[in-house]
Amino acid sequence: MNKKRQKERAKRQKRPVQSHKRSVLAIIAVILMLIAVVSANSMTLRAKEKSYQAQEQELKEQIEQEKERASEIDDLEGYVGTDEYIEEIAREKLGLVYQDEIIFKGK
Repeated sequence: MNKKRQKERAKRQKRPVQSHKRSVLAIIAVILMLIAVVSANSMTLRAKEKSYQAQEQELKEQIEQEKERASEIDDLEGYVGTDEYIEEIAREKLGLVYQDEIIFKGK
């Protein structure tokens, strides 16, 4: 009878070990899935980061071009207010000349 009790006791002790092994395997599977998901997300984030960096560089170049354009506009604004500009427009667009000026036309 003693042997019978020992066998029953051994069976009872194996059951928790087997369920423990299943739990550990389930936990490992969940951890591996989490690692896979995190890795996939990190790769997509890196790709987005590269595209954002390229976009940022492009925007910085556009800002520099607009600053240059703004300075050209400021220079032109200063030039438009001068007598030299008014005289140039009067000669080119309107064909005006000074009273004592002689114009020679070529054939």
